[in-house]
Amino acid sequence: MALEVNGARGEVALNVGGVDLVIAATMAGLAAVSTRLECKSLADLFVRLSGVEVAAAQAAIELLTVRGDKMAALAALKLRHFKAIADAFTVALSHHFKDDEGNGDAAPAVAAG
Repeated sequence: MALEVNGARGEVALNVGGVDLVIAATMAGLAAVSTRLECKSLADLFVRLSGVEVAAAQAAIELLTVRGDKMAALAALKLRHFKAIADAFTVALSHHFKDDEGNGDAAPAVAAG
């Protein structure tokens, strides 16, 4: 059974070895992946995730999964899954480079402090 995906929040469906996941490139998740991989820049992180380096793929599945059994997906992980993984990470990361969509008529945000 496929999991519900909220594309407006940057969520992306991913299937690894028959295990359905929903991933999202949250700032906290990206920071955790970057720290684990010792990335020196956003460009380094992007290349490692979209290039499906094995350690990057494992870290990202563990740290960017918002729904689904990430441990079962990691156990099922094979090299043949890496194309789908790269595609999903690229879509999730691209969410950060899009203009925010929402209610243009809403009151402007007020900065704290």
